Amino acid sequence: MLYISGARLLPDEQVRIALTKMDGIGPKKAIQLCYRLGISGNIKIHELTKYQIDQIEQMIAQDHVVHWELKRGERADIERLISISCYRGIRHQDGLPLRGQRTHTNARTARKQIRK
Repeated sequence: MLYISGARLLPDEQVRIALTKMDGIGPKKAIQLCYRLGISGNIKIHELTKYQIDQIEQMIAQDHVVHWELKRGERADIERLISISCYRGIRHQDGLPLRGQRTHTNARTARKQIRK
């Protein structure tokens, strides 16, 4: 079992598929990463050498915002919306849908938390 940037990569998966398990890296970025490092995306994780794994870790650390950095940025954005008291910030604060969804009959779990 291999861990890169807090994501568990299974040894039986292809490199390009396993990299998508990390927050912030999708299929396109995974393929680009393999291409830039000269690694075939079709080989399995357990077939990678220690040097290749180190290269992947370094490339991800310097070029991509992943896992906890991504989540910290999202949380900071939400806190900013709440602090300026805009509509989206108030809806985040109240736990209601914020993109115009109907709440009269839907969003039961969100409204249930408010009624208590």
